Amino acid sequence: MGLFTKKPFAELQAEADRGLLRRSLGPWHLIALGIGSIIGTGIFVLTGTAASQNAGPALVLSMLISAAGCAFAGLCYAEFAAMVPVAGSAYTYAYATVGEIFAWIIGWDLILEYALSTATVAVGWSGYLVSLARDLGVTIPPALSTPPFNVPAILIVIVVAALLVVGIKESADANTVLVAIKSLVLVVFVVAGASYVNRANLTPFIPENTGAFGSFGWSGVLRGAGVMFFAYIGFDAVSTAAQEAKNPARDMPVGILGSLGICTVLYVLVAIVLLGIVPYAQLNVADPLAVGIDATGLTWLRPVIKVAALFGLFSTMLVTLLAQTRIFYSMSRDGLLPRAFSNVHPRFRTPHVSTILTGSIIALAAGLTPINVLSQLVSIGTLLAFVLVCIGVIVLRRTAPDAPRPFRTPAVPAVPIAGAAICLAQMIGLPLATWERLFIWLAIGLVVYVTFGRRHSLTSLTEIDTRAPVV
Repeated sequence: MGLFTKKPFAELQAEADRGLLRRSLGPWHLIALGIGSIIGTGIFVLTGTAASQNAGPALVLSMLISAAGCAFAGLCYAEFAAMVPVAGSAYTYAYATVGEIFAWIIGWDLILEYALSTATVAVGWSGYLVSLARDLGVTIPPALSTPPFNVPAILIVIVVAALLVVGIKESADANTVLVAIKSLVLVVFVVAGASYVNRANLTPFIPENTGAFGSFGWSGVLRGAGVMFFAYIGFDAVSTAAQEAKNPARDMPVGILGSLGICTVLYVLVAIVLLGIVPYAQLNVADPLAVGIDATGLTWLRPVIKVAALFGLFSTMLVTLLAQTRIFYSMSRDGLLPRAFSNVHPRFRTPHVSTILTGSIIALAAGLTPINVLSQLVSIGTLLAFVLVCIGVIVLRRTAPDAPRPFRTPAVPAVPIAGAAICLAQMIGLPLATWERLFIWLAIGLVVYVTFGRRHSLTSLTEIDTRAPVV
């Protein structure tokens, strides 16, 4: 077995057809999964941060730049997800195009990304809960809501994990309801706040640069795009549920691109209204939308916004933890991780072992670690995954030109190259400390691969036990 062994495309299709996981998700479920993952910390927190520190009113341009980069990567994801409708996302795609060692690296990287993303959002959810409780006259003491004992963060992760164990359709149905609620509240914010927009707050549209790169001016627009890129993270999580889609060839592109398009429209509208209501310099706060509501005098909307934030962050956790467990499932099926992680519950037909284990670890991380520490490692993994997927489309067009492609990325290789270039540029712009932590995590992963993964790896699906492992 070589480090660059690829999983044959035909065998991936055979894996998709075995149906070990329940195919119960339609296009609206998938769109809701994408929206549920995307709309969360980004729109409820990062809009204020990026506007006040980087772009000012031109944050709208930053959002559009970020959306363009994500759209290029999303088109590449859509082609792969339709071709290879199996759980695993970028890990599976890398296995089919560039070989096992790269698949391991990206899979190990995605484990870190999704786990820490879930933990980060859990800490943010806890903060909103404490704030809402305070508004209602209930005080949650800091000793119970801050590290090293953040009880609300721990409990919410446990609830999310339990919901995912019960079943993917039940989880998706719950997520669809939550997405509808938080999307409706964002629409209410736009409609209610539109009449309070002061055009003076939107001028100058691009504030003059202060002399430092990224501090307003066009460099600030670019830096703001880098910040807001992370607010779009989540559409890729749709592809991890490909093996549970009813008609993945049709529905996966709809889910990925549909969720990305809807969220872009909502982001832009919310940003325009928020920045029109409140001068951008006043938005360097944890709850910018609540500040916007206060400025209108519609104080009755403030608790509604916070409740919507709780719903939004919950649905984000639901999707990211779903993605985490499906990565474990796929790597375990390939022998790179212990087979216990691919055990499927006999009744619920969900990977319950990996869900319970990862949920427990993430709950501890959320309870013990400050949000700023958790968030530092989330972004670079996503960018790396996007780069490999974009490159993978070009590679597979050359190595398997005749493979059936229900959805084809347009303008290849221009679109994949543009997607990879934008994501790589943003990776280069990340702080050195982020790279150092990534390399440490990858080094640990290589040790696991050498001592376990490579020895137990299955190089063809004919060697893989085709029975659903049930405990």
